Amino acid sequence: MAESTTNRTATAGRLLRKAAGTVATGVVGVAVVRAAERGEGGSLPRRIAVTATRLGILGTRRAETAVERARLAAGDVRAQAYADLGEQAPPPADRSTGGHDHSH
Repeated sequence: MAESTTNRTATAGRLLRKAAGTVATGVVGVAVVRAAERGEGGSLPRRIAVTATRLGILGTRRAETAVERARLAAGDVRAQAYADLGEQAPPPADRSTGGHDHSH
């Protein structure tokens, strides 16, 4: 019984630490955004916010490019596996519908 309580306490402690880290990150983010809103175009907090946003956009683009390359490479491997079996690879699924038939 003591082990069960200890495990729950440890789990709760980890959860609280993660929550505290998330809250701290949010508070810092809000502070930077508010400082950027108050500042003029060339203020340091605003320049930091713009630079961080620009780097985030560039990072996202690079990640999207890497994911697309990996997807294409996986498709090539799949097609080669079908070819080795003497079969034709089926066409990729149509993902334009969003994968479900209800509206949001």
